[in-house]
Amino acid sequence: MNYVFNAPDRVMVGTRGEVGSRLFLFQVREGRRLVIVKCEKQQLASLANWLAVALETMGRPGHLPEELELEAEYEVDLVAGEISIGLDQEKNVIELLIASDDETTTLEVTLTREWAAALSIGVTRLVEAGRPPCPLCSLPLDPRGHDCPRTNGHTAPLR
Repeated sequence: MNYVFNAPDRVMVGTRGEVGSRLFLFQVREGRRLVIVKCEKQQLASLANWLAVALETMGRPGHLPEELELEAEYEVDLVAGEISIGLDQEKNVIELLIASDDETTTLEVTLTREWAAALSIGVTRLVEAGRPPCPLCSLPLDPRGHDCPRTNGHTAPLR
């Protein structure tokens, strides 16, 4: 199945669950069509970085959309596997392609500079709201304790 959104009305990111065991979701709506993608935190963080780099070459965006909150929970349509972006300099848009982890489904989304910038900012906020990294090993610190591989379990990490 291939989903194509050439002019999405909304692009949303968010999480479900508690910090440390959050489910990261990416939603796209165009009219009555809604597609929901389950993503990994690192996939979204990389996407935010790629979008920021792409936006540097496209010029400053106009007014950014402010409503990035997820819509009501529905079934996940695909689990993200490979994510890629491309620039269309003629149309001044970013093409986002998300392939499912089993490569049977794809989602193609055309993002304006404004949606791309808002998405990049929204994802960055989500990622930064998670657990802080250990200063020694960069793995997430868990409130219940952290067995840091850099210390062989002998010393608690600095907080």
